[in-house]
Order: sequence, then structure tokens, then C-alpha cells
Amino acid sequence: MTEEPTPHATAGPEGTGRQHGALHHVEIWVPDLERAAASFGWLLEALGYTPFQSWSNGRSWRLGAAYLVFEQSPALTAGRHERCRPGLNHLAFHVQDHHAVEELARRASRHGWTLMFPDRHPHAGGERTYAAYLENADGFEVELVAITAPGPG
Repeated sequence: MTEEPTPHATAGPEGTGRQHGALHHVEIWVPDLERAAASFGWLLEALGYTPFQSWSNGRSWRLGAAYLVFEQSPALTAGRHERCRPGLNHLAFHVQDHHAVEELARRASRHGWTLMFPDRHPHAGGERTYAAYLENADGFEVELVAITAPGPG
């Protein structure tokens, strides 16, 4: 594992870039690290995350003070994530606007993602939400939610 980078000096208490109660990291166990790194790595880097840590069983990407870890643990008990079981259902990310949502959704299939609910896209989450729901080969779902979206009409 690599050393943690120096915190941002402009944000958070005492210039640490960290805030009480803010998310520190999320660790997700995956059945195939290289497949996860290919699908999640592409997506996270497209969203502005940067590679952070790398070791034989894992990789992480950072945005701000928080980071996401993907690890192929020898203690893993299943070969595929099942989002409908107790535990993680999906990760949701803010995306600049509806144009960026569409561009990411279009490019995602080249990186191991499939558009979910295509018959209801981009409003599968309701008429007030402009989002793309994607699933990768290991059953992990992400939601890409436009920060700004076109108005009704």
C-alpha cells in the first residue's frame, strides 16, 4: 500500500480536508480484481477520481478526502455480488449534467457496464431524476445522477 497523500490545506477543520462524520472510505470486495479495476477504474477516472493505492489484492481511487477500495479478498464467500440481498445495493454519483450522464452511459458498454432499465432511461428513478443505472459483469450497480437536467417539456 502507498502512503496517504498530504491532506488538502484549504478545506475542513484545521486545513485537513476532513470533516467529522464525512465518509472516509468504502471497501468493496470483488470476485475478480482485474475485471473490477477495468470497469470501476474507467468510471471513477471519468468522474474525476485518481488512482490512490495498489497492492496484490486491491486497488483504490480517491476524490477529495474520501476513497473507494476494491479488493479481491481470499475470505470472499461468493462469486458474484447480489445487490438484492442485504448489504450494498448500489453506489450513486453526481454527474455534471444530463449530457455527461448520456456520454458516460454511451461509453460504459466498452468498459463492462450494461444499461439497466433501458425502457425507462433516463427517468428510471422517477420523473424528477435524470440518471443512468449501470450494472457490471459482477452484479454491481452504479447510478449516475445529473446535477443539472433539462426542465419539463
